Amino acid sequence: MNMRQLEAFRATMRSGSITEAAAMMHISQPSVSRLIADLERAIGFPLFLRSGRGLAPTVEAKTFYQGVEGMFVGIDRLQELADAIRTTNSGQVSVGTIQSIAAIELPKAVGVLQRRLPDISLMIQSRNTPAILEAVQMHQIDLGIVGREPPYEGVDVLYQTAAPYVCLIPEEHPLADQNGPVDLEQLASTEEFVTFGGAFPESMMAMDRELAERLQRGSRLSATNMPVTGALVRETGALAICDPFTAEQTVRMGGVVFRPVQQELTYHVSLIAPGRDRLSRAALALVDVLSGQLDRRVAEVQKYRGAGVS
Repeated sequence: MNMRQLEAFRATMRSGSITEAAAMMHISQPSVSRLIADLERAIGFPLFLRSGRGLAPTVEAKTFYQGVEGMFVGIDRLQELADAIRTTNSGQVSVGTIQSIAAIELPKAVGVLQRRLPDISLMIQSRNTPAILEAVQMHQIDLGIVGREPPYEGVDVLYQTAAPYVCLIPEEHPLADQNGPVDLEQLASTEEFVTFGGAFPESMMAMDRELAERLQRGSRLSATNMPVTGALVRETGALAICDPFTAEQTVRMGGVVFRPVQQELTYHVSLIAPGRDRLSRAALALVDVLSGQLDRRVAEVQKYRGAGVS
């Protein structure tokens, strides 16, 4: 006894005709007759008797049909549930993000996603990388957008990319009108730089230790996040080494441009989660949209190193 045989029996009981049952199942009449005959052999009693030009179900068939119909009602409900899950546009996604991605890239991705899934609900928190990593490890948020090079413990890395740091320059500075990468080795002796928390973290930038120390010695300004760093560049005339995502935010606010950096200083961005298998379709869709967007932005920034565009 198998499902196909039971489907043929059910269709015949419902329609009262082999011909109509075949039409319902989109198969031939002989195929329906064969399925019913196979079912009768499997269960050990006849299901239909010939009555003139039609079929009449046996008493046993009517009793058996009650059980078969009950089984198919359960299957129909499962199909309805599967259809609802497949077609739903709703869902809630919690995201922790570093500030460099919070102002432009993530809102753009959310806008794209909401046009696809109008009923989706998102909760977005701006934190630093250690706090986001901890929240993902403890399953407090669905997705984390972090700015440190892997590996990370206790999470799945869904996407990672790297982009070159750039140099933020006030619009009125002589360097603003020049093209091509700036050489930090030369600028370290002539320019003041805004440091990040009093230093230039080697783990973030892979900067030469001696160069980092020279830049720090000439600095009187420090900020703990990149958006504040950009504001200090605009208002004080100092320069800053900045990730390209924050640089775009700062340039949009006016008064600042950016140029590529000759030294190879790398900014890392990763999307992490407690586990890919724990993510909803909506969360996976956000990962897909945002990762594609970041890829395009990184490709644009890579071009700046050769063209000197800001």
